[in-house]
Formats: sequence, structure tokens, C-alpha cells
Amino acid sequence: MAKCDICSKDINFGLKVSHSNKKTNRAWKPNVKKVKVMEDGTPKSINVCTRCLRSKKVTRAV
Repeated sequence: MAKCDICSKDINFGLKVSHSNKKTNRAWKPNVKKVKVMEDGTPKSINVCTRCLRSKKVTRAV
């Protein structure tokens, strides 16, 4: 599932609009990676979006 466990970023739905102005449904998914994170002193594997990784909201377990 494309959902960040840190910021709860989720799939957004909208319309794809063609040149002839015909509208069809589409979805925008966040860039989510499965990452090992230190949580309460133990390594844990969670889904984190790349924005949370880049802004250092989580600390990776090495």
C-alpha cells in the first residue's frame, strides 16, 4: 500500500484531461520506500515517503 507511516501521505485521486478535454480517472501515488528505522532502540521496518527521509524525520538503522 502506498502510504507513509510517518506523515500519513496517501494516494490522491483526480482527473486526467486529454487534448480533446475528455476526462478520465487517475491516481497520484507517493514515492514510498520500505526502510529499516530505529524506533525505541530496536530496528523496525516501516514504509516512509522520500520527503520524510530527506527532511530527516526518521533515523535509519545501519
